[in-house]
Amino acid sequence: MKTMLITGASRGLGLELVKQYASDNWQVIACCRQPESADELKTLAEQYPSISIEQVDILQEEGVQALAEKYKQQTIDLLFMNAGAYGPKGYQFNDISAEEWLSVLHVNSVAPFIFIKYFLDQIKQSELKQIAVMSSKMGSIADNSSGGSYIYRSSKAALNAAAKSLAIDLAADNIKVAIIHPGWVKTRMGGPNALIDTPTSINGIKQVLDNNTLEKSGNFVAYDGQLIPW
Repeated sequence: MKTMLITGASRGLGLELVKQYASDNWQVIACCRQPESADELKTLAEQYPSISIEQVDILQEEGVQALAEKYKQQTIDLLFMNAGAYGPKGYQFNDISAEEWLSVLHVNSVAPFIFIKYFLDQIKQSELKQIAVMSSKMGSIADNSSGGSYIYRSSKAALNAAAKSLAIDLAADNIKVAIIHPGWVKTRMGGPNALIDTPTSINGIKQVLDNNTLEKSGNFVAYDGQLIPW
C-alpha cells in the first residue's frame, strides 16, 4: 500500500485529495490544525480505515518535528503540501501591513519547506519519491495582468522559486517535485463563482502526479497538465 501525507486535509482541495487517494487504496496521513472540528474528514476516516488523522500546525516547527519522529519508520510515497492562506481580501496597496504580509509568507512560502525538511528521509526511502506543493496561477509574474493581491501573489511566487530549487537539488535522489495550480475551484478560498469543482481539480492533479517524471520535475503545471509561465 502506497502512503500519502497531506497538510490542510480538513476541507476543500485537501479533503478531496484524502477522499480520492483513500478510495484508490492508499494509506493517507491527513494532517490539519483542528481535527476535533474536522467533521467531514472524520467521516471519511470512518469510511476508509487507511486514513489516519494527525493534528499539526505547520507553523509550529516542534510539532512538525514530533510528527516526523512518530512516522520515522514510515515511507512516504507522496508528500503533498496543501495547507495555505490567502490573507486579507479586498485591501488596497495602502492597507497592507508588514505583519499580515509576513504571516502569509510564513504559511505559504516558508513552512512547507521546513515541513519537507523533516520528512525527507521518509520520502527518499519510498517507492514513488514524490513531493507536491499547491501553488496558484496568481504566483505567475508573466500571467499577472490585473495587479493587486500583493501578499498572496508574492507568497506563491516565492513558493514556486523555492520548489524549483528543491526539484533541482533532489534530482540526484530520484525525488520528483510538482508545482501545481489547481485551477479556479469552488472552495472557501475560490468562492462560489469559480469555474470547477474540487473533484474535477483533484482528478486532474492525480493524473499530473501519475505522469510526473524527473524530466518534468520542478515544472509549474495546472491541474489539466498545461504548463504555466513563471
